[in-house]
Amino acid sequence: MNPEHPEAREAPPEPTEPVEPSEERGAPIGRRVLLGTLGLGALGVVSAPVLQRGMEAFLGEAAQRDPTGLTGLLPNGGGFRYYSVTSSVPRKTAGNYRLTVDGLVDKPATYTLADLRALPQTRMVKDVQCVTGWRVPDTPFEGVRLSALLDAAGVRSSAGAVRFTCFDGAYSESLTLEQARRADVLVALRMQDKDLSHNHGGPVRLYVAPMYFYKSAKWLSGIEVTEKVEPGYWEERGYDIDAWVGRSNGRDDEPTT
Repeated sequence: MNPEHPEAREAPPEPTEPVEPSEERGAPIGRRVLLGTLGLGALGVVSAPVLQRGMEAFLGEAAQRDPTGLTGLLPNGGGFRYYSVTSSVPRKTAGNYRLTVDGLVDKPATYTLADLRALPQTRMVKDVQCVTGWRVPDTPFEGVRLSALLDAAGVRSSAGAVRFTCFDGAYSESLTLEQARRADVLVALRMQDKDLSHNHGGPVRLYVAPMYFYKSAKWLSGIEVTEKVEPGYWEERGYDIDAWVGRSNGRDDEPTT
């Protein structure tokens, strides 16, 4: 989790939600592998759920090794596409994952995965909408409300926004403080009633339910309270900073809330 692009604009060089590569840089995907991927894409439309789950894993790995980006055009069994803004993303585990909360706060904090799991969890089920047009309906997310982490940190009166950074080393996002405090904005630990996989931005990602999916940054590593909104990775490349579904980016999709 990242962007997509409005039809009314010239498409940026990369699509949305970054795919999760392994720690090693992948070799370019070969023609035979790509053709096999396309065949599996067609098969996944009519296959059983077990085969679809296998295809999701296969496409996640194939996309890491595909310099053309063509595998990002294929839906996996769950309806999601895989995109990448970096050539490699390290994998984090419960043992080495850390989330920092700092900036304009009175009590900076660092959370382990166990710390986050111990906090009150909120579950919501809403559609996921990408700016490129695809939608995955009725997707469950579960995690800690971002507002709870901000309250625990003690946001200072001079603050007006929140910036998010990711352990892929490249992706970033921002929300106004008012947006960040919404009840439907989560620091998500689970998706589709499973722990977040690496391919879906795990172990922890941002989930901003009423906005296009590029706002829901994958591989979340930092929450920084700032004075004002700073454009994120895709916003520097043309996307709207306020990304309300159906009310931004030149699109008229049905809202996800």
